[in-house]
Amino acid sequence: MRLRSVRLTPYLFIAPFFVVFGAFGLYPLIYALQLSFMRWRGGSEARWVGLDNYLYLLTSPEFWSSLGNSAVMWLLVVPIQIVAGLGGAVLLANAKLRLRGFFRVAFIAPFVTPLVAMAQVWIVVFDQDHGLINYLLNLVGLPDVGWLTSTAWSKPTLALLFLWKTTGFAIIILLAGLQAVPGGVYEAASLDGASRWRQFWSITVPLVRRSMAFLVVIQTLAVFQMFAEPFVVTEGGPYGSTTTAGLYLYDHITASDLGTGAANSFLLVLLVFGLSLVSVRMLRPKDEVS
Repeated sequence: MRLRSVRLTPYLFIAPFFVVFGAFGLYPLIYALQLSFMRWRGGSEARWVGLDNYLYLLTSPEFWSSLGNSAVMWLLVVPIQIVAGLGGAVLLANAKLRLRGFFRVAFIAPFVTPLVAMAQVWIVVFDQDHGLINYLLNLVGLPDVGWLTSTAWSKPTLALLFLWKTTGFAIIILLAGLQAVPGGVYEAASLDGASRWRQFWSITVPLVRRSMAFLVVIQTLAVFQMFAEPFVVTEGGPYGSTTTAGLYLYDHITASDLGTGAANSFLLVLLVFGLSLVSVRMLRPKDEVS
């Protein structure tokens, strides 16, 4: 009896995690999957409809438009953030940089600032009639721009907000990858006559590929789940040009179309999973490619 109790002791210690995970993670996931095959509006009785919710979404122009908006946002955000994040990480990794601690805090400050507050600032600064940006454009003789009211500029303006908010996080992730690179590698390259630019392309970039792949996956998830930025700043307009995949999913929930919303969420999971696999494959170090 005593031997049996000793064997059970480790499982008793980890049991709370599995209980919490099962109650708040696994069960909601299974329930949402079941709900995606049903027609349910909350107050009425749920009715099994099979693949109708998925077929509706796959033939819906609004669904594909939301995915297209998110794809454009991804192109406007992730490549720029990788380049800017790597540049900022290389800058902060330089031990000779003065005020390095200040710059680290300055870069990460937007990331920890409440998004709603920053979104309100964005609305004021980019207002077409009274915003600071258009005021500066008028000073140099340029006309007003509808940053948040035109289909041409609304997505770049939101992308700029996302970049301002999360690039500090990208810098921290890539800086951690840079600090894991042995210093002796750069010393050996210097002795061999490699320039700083050559060291960057031949040492820095290859050795931080794992960090870059992780960052791409995380930011892909964030972009396709983007909700607060378009909801607060543009409300999905103008003319649906900033209705992202996350905001389109929210529209189903507010309309109490819970079955379609659940199906939408699983389609997004499959899409982001596929994009993540492609990104990781492309950024995988060459010695790991089979």
